[in-house]
Amino acid sequence: MNTEPRRAIAPTLLVVEDEDSLATMLQYNLEKEGYGVTVCADGEEALIRIDEHQPDLVVLDWMLPTVSGIEVCRRLRQRPETRNLPIVMLTARSEESDRIRGLDTGADDYVVKPFSMTELTARIRAVLRRIRPGLAEDRVHHGDIIVDRVAHRVRRAGAEVHLGPTEFRLLDHFMRHPGRVFSREQLLDAVWGSDVYVETRTVDVHIGRLRRALGGVAGPDPIRTVRSAGYSLNL
Repeated sequence: MNTEPRRAIAPTLLVVEDEDSLATMLQYNLEKEGYGVTVCADGEEALIRIDEHQPDLVVLDWMLPTVSGIEVCRRLRQRPETRNLPIVMLTARSEESDRIRGLDTGADDYVVKPFSMTELTARIRAVLRRIRPGLAEDRVHHGDIIVDRVAHRVRRAGAEVHLGPTEFRLLDHFMRHPGRVFSREQLLDAVWGSDVYVETRTVDVHIGRLRRALGGVAGPDPIRTVRSAGYSLNL
């Protein structure tokens, strides 16, 4: 019998946005949050993509070439196979009547531009949790490590691991991308943020703390040092 802990499957998102810079920013930040992200630039292409492979949630701009976001939403709600597909709409329209129109067309939530990524990701999580709770998994498993994001707790081999806030964020980032090697600069960007100045040596200090905390419980060191490249999680 296989008793290895289940690893959470990342929800897939389709981002429909015709502004290149915004689409790139959305893809980068949503992938950093652990989602699988596909991007397209117009409503007609979005409908084709959804027919070919239905995502778990659509982030849909209102103003799109060929077919508007409102029309895409309306068509998706008319089809039995996409009637319950979660949709979060993005729009520069802030009037209450526009918001009501978007929701009445079938959108599950509505975010007005300009918005923060923190707000958008929170709304995406809320929609997934409400409509497809199995995809809003707040526990991530890999090997003998379990990270509970809601309770902010970590267990390894059944024993609780006590981590500081930065070590928790480091481990959570590694758990989203097991086996992938991250440079110190990439870890700084993902964990501390791109707009915060922190010396790369700081990463080594916190990696050391994370190793000691995880190693003090059980099993081999799960953090691998890759010479001249960075660090990865390997179990």
